[in-house]
Amino acid sequence: MRFLVLGAAAGGGLPQWNCGCRNCRDARLGRIAPATQSSLAVSLDGQSWAVLNTSPDIRVQLQNCPSMHPQTLRHSPLRAVLLTNGDIDHIAGLLSLREQSPFSLFATSGLLDVLASNPVFNALPAAVGRHPVRLSEAFELLPGLQAKVFAVPGKVPLFLEGGQVETDLMGEQTVGVRLSDGTKTAYYIPGCSAVSAELLEMLADADQLFFDGTLWHDQEMIRSGTGTKTGQRMGHISISGPQGSIASLRSVDAAKTFIHINNTNPVWQPGSAERAQVLAAGWTIAADGLEIAL
Repeated sequence: MRFLVLGAAAGGGLPQWNCGCRNCRDARLGRIAPATQSSLAVSLDGQSWAVLNTSPDIRVQLQNCPSMHPQTLRHSPLRAVLLTNGDIDHIAGLLSLREQSPFSLFATSGLLDVLASNPVFNALPAAVGRHPVRLSEAFELLPGLQAKVFAVPGKVPLFLEGGQVETDLMGEQTVGVRLSDGTKTAYYIPGCSAVSAELLEMLADADQLFFDGTLWHDQEMIRSGTGTKTGQRMGHISISGPQGSIASLRSVDAAKTFIHINNTNPVWQPGSAERAQVLAAGWTIAADGLEIAL
């Protein structure tokens, strides 16, 4: 399996258009590398690709990946898209893939219903086949590449929130993905509010893990003055702390990479103590264009 990080950042990207935090300022000045919104591509042969989540930046991301450029007048190596939830930063890119090139769209029935309820997604042509997938049932994402989605703790998308928000829902609204070529196994979990015993058990066969790295600290956005919500309120586990992802996933014997990283997260800073802690714990921090082969 060959993985390509199309986008490493959380919703809004880095820099975020309306943010003047230190990371965004540094990204504008070229002091740190900018990052587009979270998306991961996978291929077995470098010719046919599947994309996990389609961010609003998908057009630029595909342009930055020569392996996914058209080879003829009208052509695309993109063969499949798999969605893990209905967040805008994961589904809005579908609207940039409406120019009549065929591919298969995989998602849970609940998520496909969300798309069907919004007529703007009718812009996707009939050539885009919509394929519902069931939790814990394997399907072929690409020839020779088996995929399985499974529930992880999370919440409904912001635009579907009601008066009372539950951030630890288990169902079709937030899923992780298991990918296997029959030899190696990888997991992609860009959104997760807690690490359960069941999740740890599932990850026992992981060779590679891409995991939710949204915030360093649960109070990060409040402390930085950039927002009023905690990480938990947004449905994301923090990297740090005794209940954070580094501590909770310590027993997972796999190469581990943080992805879906918020613009406020101090791990973006090359010389930060937080980044040093992540690296010391054996994790990699995703960046746009990062390639990983299994």
